[in-house]
Amino acid sequence: MPIKRKTKKSWIAGLILGSILLNIGISQAASSAGLALYLDSIGTVIASIFGGFLPGILVGFITNLIKTIFDPSSIYYGLINVLIAVFAAFFASHGWFKSILKIFVPIVATGIFVGGLSSILTWALYGFATEGISAELASTIYNNTFFSMFGSQLSADILIDLVDKLITFYVAFAIYKLIPKKISENFTLTNWQQDPLSQEMLRIARTMSVRSLSLRVKIIIVLVPSMFLIAIASTLISYGIYVNMTVDDRKELATTIADLESAVINPDRVDEYIEKGKNAPGYRDIEQKLTTIRESSDDIEYVYIYRILEDGYHVVFDLDTPELKGAAPGDIVAVEESFKPYMNELLEGKEIEPLIYEDRYGWLMTVYKPIYDSNGKCQCYACVDVSMDKLYGNGTIFLAKLFSLFFGLFILILAVGLWLTKYHIIFPVNTISYSVSHFAHENAQAMEEQVKEIHKLAIGTGDEVENLYHAVSKLADDDLQYSLDIQRKNEVIMQMQSGLIIILADLVESRDKCTGDHVRKTAAYVKIIMRQMKILNIYADQLTDEFVRNVGDSAPLHDVGKIHVPDAILNKAGRLTDEEFTIMKEHTTAGAEILDRAIELVPDTGYLREAKNLALYHHEKWNGTGYPMGLSGEDIPLSARIMAVADVFDALVSKRSYKEGMPFEKAMSIITEGAGSHFDAEIVRAFESAEEEVREVSLMHMDQSAGGLII
Repeated sequence: MPIKRKTKKSWIAGLILGSILLNIGISQAASSAGLALYLDSIGTVIASIFGGFLPGILVGFITNLIKTIFDPSSIYYGLINVLIAVFAAFFASHGWFKSILKIFVPIVATGIFVGGLSSILTWALYGFATEGISAELASTIYNNTFFSMFGSQLSADILIDLVDKLITFYVAFAIYKLIPKKISENFTLTNWQQDPLSQEMLRIARTMSVRSLSLRVKIIIVLVPSMFLIAIASTLISYGIYVNMTVDDRKELATTIADLESAVINPDRVDEYIEKGKNAPGYRDIEQKLTTIRESSDDIEYVYIYRILEDGYHVVFDLDTPELKGAAPGDIVAVEESFKPYMNELLEGKEIEPLIYEDRYGWLMTVYKPIYDSNGKCQCYACVDVSMDKLYGNGTIFLAKLFSLFFGLFILILAVGLWLTKYHIIFPVNTISYSVSHFAHENAQAMEEQVKEIHKLAIGTGDEVENLYHAVSKLADDDLQYSLDIQRKNEVIMQMQSGLIIILADLVESRDKCTGDHVRKTAAYVKIIMRQMKILNIYADQLTDEFVRNVGDSAPLHDVGKIHVPDAILNKAGRLTDEEFTIMKEHTTAGAEILDRAIELVPDTGYLREAKNLALYHHEKWNGTGYPMGLSGEDIPLSARIMAVADVFDALVSKRSYKEGMPFEKAMSIITEGAGSHFDAEIVRAFESAEEEVREVSLMHMDQSAGGLII
């Protein structure tokens, strides 16, 4: 008996919460013990094994969000824990957690892939490890192999992660085996918007074929690229914002430093500084102040003051240029290529925008601030170079962080989307489709059961799928009522048809004062023979329900052609002459002609076609000596071969005006003797095996008003 949905939700919530606490508790214990292992994904693996993809991913992602409280960098490893959940859920769903040996495959696969990705992420964030077991192992590998520093670090991290996953997966495996199946079944995360499906129906709903792409695949095709593009676009936009903010920050720093430079120098004494250099009064004091300004930030590369003239840069102060180390003020520095386009503005003492360029001194941002004397003339420029190299390094770290955050969240959203799609669209639509496609119109009882099954689905998605379900349910109800109405009318028609056939047969028989209950008894024998043939599996491929019904209904018409035989011949007491017998034999073809005309009026009536076969061929013999066509063997229609046995037997045991009825045993022996010559031996075998039923019919006479049998 399935548990209630609220109770099941409580089990699942308990699984997720317990797994998160297990992750955090064990990882904190491992960290406090100084272990080199993280052990922060045991709960993730447990949630994935029991609950599937979504619970595992939720546990992995939330675990790292909570760990951010203790270690802010944990947020960037959310992707790693999410991928562990994906691997664990995948391998669990494919039976890799069934035995202690098979579980080794998920351990190796997860350790190599996830451990490798974690190592790459760590390298991008922090570079080569400098402390801990990972750093020691990486150094050992680097010093004793041909691996690069990155390769050594990657190998060390994968080896450590394999040990981590070995412990993680086997602990999870032990818990999985300890929990009884009755309890573990409650942990599967479902979101049924209908009556929960059986395992067989689940299999059908998952594997139903489609003409091109399934709805699930189409949703994935739309969802995955869309989310991927959103992630890429968000990453690029965020990175662009980061770069712009970094550039603005460097620009503000460089401008501030240039302002400080200009504040410590007296522009009216620039000529004196150039002429006397360090011997000029206050020169060394200014140089010291510039040094202090330069050392105020690690991002400042060069601080200098130049006078810019036609022949180049004339040094006033230069603290850091390696080529000018020890050179006296007043030396001339060649104009860098990056500044040549701005020389006119610089010569005129104008301020130019900060320049970002890369030359022999590195990737720099340079700010030139004009310094004006008391007369408003530009005497020199306060110059500062700020390094932009950190933009590369920090940009790489920033991208790595964005990648981890976005794609961890991407996998979580994808899992939620596919989970909701499965229970809100895929299963409801597939169960509706299956129920409708297997609707049986030929059987009213089966239809009623299938309509009940459709109503039992109780799809309640609250959207267009639910509207479709209600429309299909109503259609099924209407179809059932219509089919029941048709069935009732068909039954009335069939009763009328049977009555008309009996009346027609009675009209023909009433002219033959010798045959008595012949048409009814032969019809009864035919039904007995066919029933016994089905039991003995004789001509089973031909004895369909429709065939049996048509032959049984049309059997009374086998002698309808006698209506064309003159009364004198039909009721002659003595033996017929050859000429009379020839006329009598024509009742077969006459009957076929009568039924042909009926078939022209009602062409799709199966029982009329069988009635024609019976009328035309019931006097054919297995050995080909019968009439009117002289057919033999299986060329004679099966219905006619059956009727031949019934017709001859009834003629033998019945009393006629020209003879007495033959004893039952004698008549049976004649039928047996005729097997393989007059009759189909297989049909005779079925007839003999139903001897007791045949005897009962032979002793009865028929109620002509009701068509029943009366002792």
